[in-house]
Amino acid sequence: MALTLAAAILFAVANRFPVFELGVNGTSVQTTLFGAVSALYADGMWPIAGLVFVTTLLMPSLNIAAVIYLLLPLHTGGLPHKPEVVLRVLRHIAPWGMIEVLMVSLLVALVKLQHTATVVPGAGAWAFGAVMVLLAAATVAFDPRDLWARIDTMRRHGCMPHALSNADISAATAARAGLFACRDCGLLSKPLFPHVHAGICPRCGAVLHLRKPNSLVRTWAFLFAAMVLYIPAILLPVMVTSTLFGARSDTILSGVALLWTSGSWLLAAIVFVASIVVPVLKILSLAYLAWSTQLRSPRMPRQRTRIYRLIELVGRWSMLDIYVITVLVAFVQFGSIATIDAGPGSIAFGAVVVLTMFAALSFDPRLIWDPVESERE
Repeated sequence: MALTLAAAILFAVANRFPVFELGVNGTSVQTTLFGAVSALYADGMWPIAGLVFVTTLLMPSLNIAAVIYLLLPLHTGGLPHKPEVVLRVLRHIAPWGMIEVLMVSLLVALVKLQHTATVVPGAGAWAFGAVMVLLAAATVAFDPRDLWARIDTMRRHGCMPHALSNADISAATAARAGLFACRDCGLLSKPLFPHVHAGICPRCGAVLHLRKPNSLVRTWAFLFAAMVLYIPAILLPVMVTSTLFGARSDTILSGVALLWTSGSWLLAAIVFVASIVVPVLKILSLAYLAWSTQLRSPRMPRQRTRIYRLIELVGRWSMLDIYVITVLVAFVQFGSIATIDAGPGSIAFGAVVVLTMFAALSFDPRLIWDPVESERE
């Protein structure tokens, strides 16, 4: 709770003060992160503006507010109202908060801008860095299972209806024992009626399924859409720079090349991996997982499960280029001297990132192990 309260205070500071101050020929520009989002919206790039707003402002705010809402009453000896709903919401919004990706993108933007202007990091940038560290520490310290145990104890229920502890299960999986495993709160529960493949969690109220409905169909749909949009995301310009000497359009690859030729090899490598390698590997890996699972292959289940965990871990870093574009569009607005606008490729690339994240969330890794269990029988 202490870490989250500190993060809440610094998050307010980060959004109150400018992240950078940019100066060119006596003219200075400074703006907050919300101001950068507003600049994108005013530029007509409302899909990208909405995506940046959700992942850097809305979701972190909801995450912080949800944790404080849950922990503060428990700390004072009370019980939060409807904690099961808040815990379910917290689980679903956690993957979409990307403060750490934003911090790396601010560093990339700083390197890109320092060759043409005087750039001074503002209080907002330092506060966002502190928020990143505090939220990471709070995430490590926060244990939803412990929180559920405290809530159950305070409600004075000896056991939840139709609930079983893990010690009562002798079968290899919950599904083989005819039990539902809630993906939101982790509770094992019996179905109300035999041979029923859906139900309601008696503890948190989530809809239960033995396996995610239409998991592979939805995964393939998101993947195919991402594959189609990845082509314009790479070929179309993501950024258009206008100066006294003319206009220049940059794709993702040309932006990486510009960083490399300017001597920022490490940042060029980071952007290349985050914007080119990670999306391609994520699409190929998810396609492999979906295809092998659809064929009910029992081969290498542990390795395939590790691939899925890695996809969930690195997928968010593809947002790096989107945040860099947001910062550059907000700050480089010097009229006839120099302006930077977002290109159509940025919308396609943002859609690819979101679609691959939805594909990963739609895939049910438990399906990997079903053929293995059948083979053992």
